[in-house]
Amino acid sequence: MEKQIIKRYPTIACCGIDCGLCPRYYTEGKSRCPGCLGEDFFEKHPSCSIVTCCFKNNGYETCAECKQFPCEKIKKWDIADSFVTHKKSLENLRQIRDKGLGEFIKQQKERIKILEKLIKDYDDGKSKSFYCLATALMEIEDLKKVGAQVKVFRKSSIDMKQMAKQTKSIIEQIAKQKTIELVYRREKA
Repeated sequence: MEKQIIKRYPTIACCGIDCGLCPRYYTEGKSRCPGCLGEDFFEKHPSCSIVTCCFKNNGYETCAECKQFPCEKIKKWDIADSFVTHKKSLENLRQIRDKGLGEFIKQQKERIKILEKLIKDYDDGKSKSFYCLATALMEIEDLKKVGAQVKVFRKSSIDMKQMAKQTKSIIEQIAKQKTIELVYRREKA
């Protein structure tokens, strides 16, 4: 039996996608994604040319370590989205290259903590993807502002559906002020 390959940080993909901020990372059951080269990755994603090049062939945690970054394979990776946003993938890799993987993971853990709080306390069963998108695209300081503003809902008597609606409204207002578009782009430009 082949030994299970597991990356050190499966919450950041070789290609720069924030796996730790993906709706499928927080899904229960068989469709849950373990992140990039997390446990049982190849059962969910049997082939990934970026993983093959980056991790298997070169032993890199991310493409940011490669001298050819950004190569033809990922040069336009951030143009369109799948079930998770690609908008910041190349920016993430540049940040890793410039500031180091440790610094990036530290910031990503902060984003993940905010996302998990939003899902736990303000998800009406329909908001997880929106919260994932917002935590991937918005600045941490703006996400903290959201957290401070929504705390009052926990003390009020409004139901979860109303809490989620108001939380999403606050996120949308802050995103609009910062000209951040909180939508998935399904087609390549």
